[in-house]
Amino acid sequence: MPDFSDDAEVAHEAKRIARVELLARRRALPASARAEAAARVRATLVELVRRLRPTLMTAYVPVGSEPGGPELPEALRAALPPGADLLLPVLCDDLDLDWAAYTGPGCLVAAGRGLREPAGPRLGRSAVAAAQLVVVPALAVDPRGRRLGRGGGSYDRALARVGDKALTVALLHDGELREHLPVEPHDRPVRAVVDPGAGLRTLTGGPEGGPDTSAGRTRVR
Repeated sequence: MPDFSDDAEVAHEAKRIARVELLARRRALPASARAEAAARVRATLVELVRRLRPTLMTAYVPVGSEPGGPELPEALRAALPPGADLLLPVLCDDLDLDWAAYTGPGCLVAAGRGLREPAGPRLGRSAVAAAQLVVVPALAVDPRGRRLGRGGGSYDRALARVGDKALTVALLHDGELREHLPVEPHDRPVRAVVDPGAGLRTLTGGPEGGPDTSAGRTRVR
């Protein structure tokens, strides 16, 4: 049931204001800065994939100014061990996420909202539950892992299905790890972020007991 309390309305409006500011900041980035940031984010994720060697992971195709660039799925697929699978999201009519296998750039088709999605068989909304590594978009994240998305709730629903042992990672630009973010009860935390300047940073929020990714990295407390 929706929460129509005054606190919920305040949080909702604060999120809207934060999204406007963060999206404007991203749009103002020069093309050269975006390309350099995307390359650094991809390199960090490739290193993580080669270290964790997941048999199943999920990611997405970044669009516009999103960190990672459109080359992200192919870079991740190339880094996976033999026989491992990379799933990408397929947006449903109710804004929930289904999943399909990424088999190469030729499998991607244009979809609504400017997205690109794999054209293969749909594997079901629960397919994400078996992933050991889950890469998600975000506009900002706080040190407890609470994530600000674009407002559709798609990834909050997907993250609710992720297994307790999975590593969930949000991709950011520099300056988007914020000390405080407005939150609502349905918001699902992530366990780590990647940004161009600091690379992989594990956070204090999210479920306990997952893989240790902090060796040689900055742990945010």
